[in-house]
Amino acid sequence: MLTFRALGPFQAHHDDVVVDLGGQRQMAVLARLLVAGGRAVPVSMLIDELWPGEPPAQALSTIQGYVSRLRRALEPGRAPREEAAVLVSAPPGYALRASAGQVDAWRFESAVKTDGDPAAVWACLGEALALWRGPALAEFADLPWAATEAGRLEELRLIAVERRADAGLALGHSSALVADLEAHVAAHPLREEAWRLLALALYRGGRQGDALGALRRARVVLREELGLDLGAVLQRLESDMLAQAPHLDAPDRPREAVRVAPAAPAVAASPPVPEAGPETLRVVVVDDQALVRTGLRVVLDSEPGFLLAGEAENGEQAIAVVRETRPDVVLMDIQMPRLDGLTAARRILADEDPPKVIMMTTFGTDENLYSALRAGVSGFVLKTSAPEQLITAMRAAQAGDALIDPAVTTRLIAAFAGHADPAAPPALAGLGDGELDLMKLIARGLTNRQIAATLSVTEASVTESVGRLLDHLGLFDRAQLVVAAYESGLVNPGDGR
Repeated sequence: MLTFRALGPFQAHHDDVVVDLGGQRQMAVLARLLVAGGRAVPVSMLIDELWPGEPPAQALSTIQGYVSRLRRALEPGRAPREEAAVLVSAPPGYALRASAGQVDAWRFESAVKTDGDPAAVWACLGEALALWRGPALAEFADLPWAATEAGRLEELRLIAVERRADAGLALGHSSALVADLEAHVAAHPLREEAWRLLALALYRGGRQGDALGALRRARVVLREELGLDLGAVLQRLESDMLAQAPHLDAPDRPREAVRVAPAAPAVAASPPVPEAGPETLRVVVVDDQALVRTGLRVVLDSEPGFLLAGEAENGEQAIAVVRETRPDVVLMDIQMPRLDGLTAARRILADEDPPKVIMMTTFGTDENLYSALRAGVSGFVLKTSAPEQLITAMRAAQAGDALIDPAVTTRLIAAFAGHADPAAPPALAGLGDGELDLMKLIARGLTNRQIAATLSVTEASVTESVGRLLDHLGLFDRAQLVVAAYESGLVNPGDGR
């Protein structure tokens, strides 16, 4: 089947085999006809739009040559005198004859307009968004017609993201949506619908203070950028939250119905994983370099108590493999193609009962690493770490005990502590002296056993107290407690450890 892809690198495929469309200008002819949506484009318009300003003297014959070569590429089995069926003559120009199912941009636009119950919208838009593999028509960004169409498709993509999130809220996926909605408002801070969805997701996830904080952030952004206050919808939402209006509560749904399906198509199923023993840690390794994955596989295979549950070479694959294999620990590179490790980690940690995530890095000063720590990863290891350090790091992460590789995380926190961030963990107001002392000990890298010895209490009581502290602050990982301690000024870089 012949298909056309415009939501990313522009390509044509014959049964998933990429068709050679020739040079940039020749591809632009086909892309321009695709943008026309099946309508005829006059040759004069093609010439003006492919050579803005000053077309060459032989522009007409050049266009005809492009069309001839494109027809041979798109219909290689067509007889010499047989009439073309895909790129057809439509006086005074040409047109592309294709069904909606053959063009990803057309399929996407049709899906965005789909109505139905929340489950149907959620599933349909998840499939539609999975069609995107990068900016639309990026190869032709210097041509006005392509820039206009790319902007239109991007606006439809944002609408699809927001409609899907709205359906997800109706289905009870509130907590799982927060991370992606935070990223959405960060990228598009002037979209009031994005702020509405984020605030509602936080509220329904039991984070009422953070929900009101999101609306305060929206007010600041709109005032600073546009000189406007919140719109009527956001103002009404704020009032309803302050009044704890019943209609804001999450819908009652069975627990099993709340599980979030992946928005992108899963990678091929992993081979069956041998059954692990009760003390075995199941690990997924994620790195775009096959050599790194091979080295980690050797380390895990040679270490008793560890089992390689799966591998992935980019963030999208990582999400799918983790959801399929349900590992205990994910060891993931932060810099990867298609979907970076930070974004993948946020989505993995937003799922119900997520694994521990450890980020791998070749350096320790990237602000992305600090963002990952704030998002809830258990810490970092250097790719150059000795095998025994990797093993210790994974065991520590699974135990929820300590930040890993202090050479990285301590320097990282020192570099970024005190940076104002509206998405930072909550202030520590309301904590007693005992809880603040516990946070200080956690921030200084002590394990639960060391804290128990320091405070002359049992290790079990320390574990219970740490759990209560996480619940009180709305956090889920020990590393986030360390970030909160530094960002609030409870602990300062350079304090005794």
